[in-house]
Amino acid sequence: MHQRQKLRTSEHRSDLAAHGGALSMSHNDSRSFFNFSQLVLSAGQIKPSPALKHSKITYFEVEILDVQSKKQICIVDKVPPASTLLDVKHKFHKACPQWYPSRVGLQLERNGPFLKDSINIQSLAVSSIITLYFTDLGQQVGWTTFFLTEYTGPLLIYLLFYIRLSTIYDQVESRKNFRHPVVHLACFCHCLHYIRHLLETLFVHKFSEGHTPLKNMIKGCAFYWGFTSWIAYYINHPRYTPPSFGHRQVSYAALAFLMCEAGNHFINVALAHQTNSGSKTCFPSPTYNPFTWLFLLVSCPNYTYEAGSWISFTVMTQTLPAGIFAFLMVIQMSLWAKKKHKLYLKRFYPEVRRKAAMIPIIF
Repeated sequence: MHQRQKLRTSEHRSDLAAHGGALSMSHNDSRSFFNFSQLVLSAGQIKPSPALKHSKITYFEVEILDVQSKKQICIVDKVPPASTLLDVKHKFHKACPQWYPSRVGLQLERNGPFLKDSINIQSLAVSSIITLYFTDLGQQVGWTTFFLTEYTGPLLIYLLFYIRLSTIYDQVESRKNFRHPVVHLACFCHCLHYIRHLLETLFVHKFSEGHTPLKNMIKGCAFYWGFTSWIAYYINHPRYTPPSFGHRQVSYAALAFLMCEAGNHFINVALAHQTNSGSKTCFPSPTYNPFTWLFLLVSCPNYTYEAGSWISFTVMTQTLPAGIFAFLMVIQMSLWAKKKHKLYLKRFYPEVRRKAAMIPIIF
């Protein structure tokens, strides 16, 4: 009986062992499956691909019409909103190669002003179609070319009269008559004036990428070259008579001329420095340089000094052509100064409101 009990006990243990083994095996299998799933998930989860964001870019169509006949010339399509009017002109040139961008004038209205190249095309848009009117501005030249041509002519023309060519003056009479010192001084001052203009055009003034019609350059050259020929002919003539008050008149006038030339140069340098520095919030203020103190009285001292130079040259040489030229220059400078003074009043009102345009009290 004792052996039967042992046998049952051993059988019971074997049953428990078999049952426990089965339980342990199932438990190990579940743990291994769990670890395998964690490994797969840690290796990289399968994420759904993100939805593509479709950016809506609005393009404009620019319809260009002839300003006279209102007929359609072309349509510039697919113009991005960030484009400028200059970009539209380049695309217009590709469609119509006979019109370069520099000679294309575009207007919103037929009688309206010409739009600047820097204007953003989106600022003109009321709808997706923009209508602009085209005007042929004619042959254009750059501002640097304009001023170099305008100022080189008087410099060379005056020197031709100064050497007294036989085709201009009588050679025998030129050898007999003695040249007064004011003739040499006038040549020096005249050349100095235009050499300063040429150097400032190349190294001081900063011109925009804009252009001007060729006819304007022709008008300017005709004015400066013509008056230079007239002035140089009288001053370098063998029968030229010196000023009435002699050496004193010449000396004081020459000193005033040189001071005006120096003042004009320093003012132009100050204006160029103000433009290059990017400070457009205040008007140029006088510095330690006494020539810049004229900023306290007038808003366009460069025109004041320019007019002073030609008035001094007239007094120094005492010739009628120089006087007429100085008179016309004063009128022209005053008109330019008045126009620029209005622009200064809009941009620098607190600093400019109590100043004159060119000459204190008068203008």
